Amino acid sequence: MTSAADEAPLWQPEPERVEAAAVTRFQRWAAERYGAPAEGGYAALHRWSVDELDTFWKAVADWFDVRFSTPYEAVIGDRAMPGAQWFPGATLNYAEHALRTADDPLRTDAPALLYVDETHTQVAISWSELRRQAGSLAAELRAIGVTPGDRVSGYLPNIPQAVVAFLATAAVGGVWTSCAPDFGARSVLDRFQQVEPVVLFTVDGYRYGGKEHDRTDTVAELRRELPTLRAVVHIPLLGTDAPDGALEWSALTASDTEPVFEQVPFDQPLWVLYSSGTTGLPKAIVQSQGGILLEHFKQIGLHCDLGPDDRFFWYTSTGWMMWNFLVSGLLTGTTLVLYDGSPGYPDVSAQWRVAEQTGATLFGTSAAYVMACRKADVHPGRDYDLSRVQCVATTGSPLPPDGFRWLHDEVAEDLWIASVSGGTDVCSCFAGAVPTLPVHIGELQAPCLGTDLQSWDPAGEPLTGEVGELVVTAPMPSMPVRFWNDPDGSRYHDSYFDMYPGVWRHGDWITLTERGSVIIHGRSDSTLNRQGVRMGSADIYEAVERLPEIRESLVIGLEEPDGGYWMPLFVHLADGAVLDDALRDSIKRTIRENLSPRHVPDEVIEVPGIPHTLTGKRIEVPVKRLLQGTALSKAVNPGSIDNLELLHFYEKLARERR
Repeated sequence: MTSAADEAPLWQPEPERVEAAAVTRFQRWAAERYGAPAEGGYAALHRWSVDELDTFWKAVADWFDVRFSTPYEAVIGDRAMPGAQWFPGATLNYAEHALRTADDPLRTDAPALLYVDETHTQVAISWSELRRQAGSLAAELRAIGVTPGDRVSGYLPNIPQAVVAFLATAAVGGVWTSCAPDFGARSVLDRFQQVEPVVLFTVDGYRYGGKEHDRTDTVAELRRELPTLRAVVHIPLLGTDAPDGALEWSALTASDTEPVFEQVPFDQPLWVLYSSGTTGLPKAIVQSQGGILLEHFKQIGLHCDLGPDDRFFWYTSTGWMMWNFLVSGLLTGTTLVLYDGSPGYPDVSAQWRVAEQTGATLFGTSAAYVMACRKADVHPGRDYDLSRVQCVATTGSPLPPDGFRWLHDEVAEDLWIASVSGGTDVCSCFAGAVPTLPVHIGELQAPCLGTDLQSWDPAGEPLTGEVGELVVTAPMPSMPVRFWNDPDGSRYHDSYFDMYPGVWRHGDWITLTERGSVIIHGRSDSTLNRQGVRMGSADIYEAVERLPEIRESLVIGLEEPDGGYWMPLFVHLADGAVLDDALRDSIKRTIRENLSPRHVPDEVIEVPGIPHTLTGKRIEVPVKRLLQGTALSKAVNPGSIDNLELLHFYEKLARERR
């Protein structure tokens, strides 16, 4: 995954597209009013945005007409990380901004939400109806006794009711937190028990893969194990009656009540997100109303270039930060596409079908889905009308070069491909989509505005053209205000600031190229380092998983007590494939020729499956710990893994090697 400086781009925006982009208009406007550079394009704007951080974020607030009900004393008070103070003195409300399109008489009856399920029945909810339901529910939450700072939880799929419940919670100044209903009770309790919610919104079940999945017993267990609940709200997705003591969703959203938006401090918690939590309980990450409002206005309005004429579809669940990011599309008056169902039902083309049906202009998905479509020989551009799709964005893991080529060849040649990278920790992107820049194969277009993204060596020296640690050297508004139940801030500090004091270290290996683009190589704490040559695991996966016999792989680099280094490659084979000497040789030859002779694995081992976090990331570090002899109970939080049984294979292998 290296790039020659003179390599021709895969895609270049037309001059008309560059001129029409919101980021172009913002730069011109900020040059007139705030001293931003009028020339030099995006690179000059980015440099200004990090050199003049205060001025940049003031300009963002003004450009998007952020309503401060109480004025701020400064853009940034204390700049220290962790603990930077943003817009001290200001008060506002996120939900007020998310719903203000409903006040536009030309837009009030336009769709705010388009909901699609596995039957591909489409339901539209207008801006006025979304505002009405949120207003009704906010009044009912206040009647229940929900006050600013109280936690409100959702055990919900990606349905309109989840959006309404979140907006109503934000309107009253409450703190939203959610899990998808495919999470088991233990995983949900590991999260919700930390924050002690007073209200639980829940479905009776959900539909996935053509089947109904009853969640009645799980909901009953959640009610028993969450003693702080004052109310449970029943949403009958499968048509069942509310259990005893639960409130009916329809009754709480029936009135025509003007929403009242609690004006809260800028740093008032908006929601709690959870890291994958591969050891211990998941980290309960708190982000603020104002910080998310500003960061998401920037990302969605400038980087994603979304506005009132767009339809924003990202395949996600309520247990992943991308759901929160998707909902913020409302801030720019954009219609959201909510899809609740399996990504592969009734076949692997399901997401393309939704994009066609809803007229999505930005379609977001995972790199894994793109590669699965490539392997399945799907032809979206031929088989579906994707003429409205302007951008396909991917995240979750690095998009391999073959993924770029496939999207270009099989969706549209004039397709903006935005591979983006960020994290739950900031509920945003560090690098990715820029509508005015070219796209080069295997690369993210550029660091995001207001993000002082750098690549550092172990001594804290910046690198260009070499692999280093992903660091952010200046605060971002959406960085956590704290972790829940972390009174002295030690867990927050140790998560990001232990290696480079005062500098955010994210835990990814990256390369910043000479042309200003970014290459992501995978997690730095599971990076392969052989004979001084470092390589991210993503590079191995990209090469190996081109082979049709390999469904998925996992590579581990293990430092041994005698100073040796053992690097096994675990492979989950495609149906009908056999791991014989010929396939082993093919795998090793692929790595040797495409990557590095130093990174040919010592062994290739067949496994029954590759374990992931609940958000779909391969869990390399816990497997490494198991292979080092750590007990399963200490190597991983069981509630964070999609299939715990798979880990027993690695546990047994560790015993056999000792």
